[in-house]
Amino acid sequence: MSRLQCGVIGLGRFGTAVATTLLNLGADVIVLDKTEERAENFRTTPAIAIAGDATNELALREAGIPNCDTVIVAIGKDIQASILITALLKEMGIPLIVVKANDELHGRVLAKIGAHKIIFPERDMGIRTAYSLVTSNILDVLELSKDLSITEIKTPNNIKGKTLKDSKLRERDKINLLAIKRNGKIIVNPEPKEIIQIDDTLIIVGRVGDIQRIQK
Repeated sequence: MSRLQCGVIGLGRFGTAVATTLLNLGADVIVLDKTEERAENFRTTPAIAIAGDATNELALREAGIPNCDTVIVAIGKDIQASILITALLKEMGIPLIVVKANDELHGRVLAKIGAHKIIFPERDMGIRTAYSLVTSNILDVLELSKDLSITEIKTPNNIKGKTLKDSKLRERDKINLLAIKRNGKIIVNPEPKEIIQIDDTLIIVGRVGDIQRIQK
């Protein structure tokens, strides 16, 4: 199986974290930043690190960005640059374009010009913080919409030791169990006979209200 080819444009704190994580996960990564110093920081890693202006189509092509399966535009403050880069990536036919946005208006513009996924790092961190304050059972949250989310939770007390079928997560609680994290391993799409254990971490998808209800 070929490795995922990723490009990361902009090496601020967010872009650096994304690029480093992708490298740790075994992806092939191209990083591009207009600052030589930031690019230099990645030259001791397996990443291809280029200093250049990503708003220039030639610079993107010379860096090898058109060969990527996924490109993350991690530029924050320069809204005009992020919009222009997104438009160039769309023209190049990049299969998945992920762009950091400053606010909802910026996000709407990015979506209209071709971004496939918009990320709001500060907003998303705020959501995670709020959830963690409300309940210690929630470990992580990914909002899919205002009402729907993928959530990582500790096993609720009322289903510990039950099989997935007997837990009635889907039939009664309208919750779908995507995977179970157990002892460093992940059980994807668990069978109905799978017993939910006390130390499991459950990755579930459902409406926010339903997810909150199963933890009471």
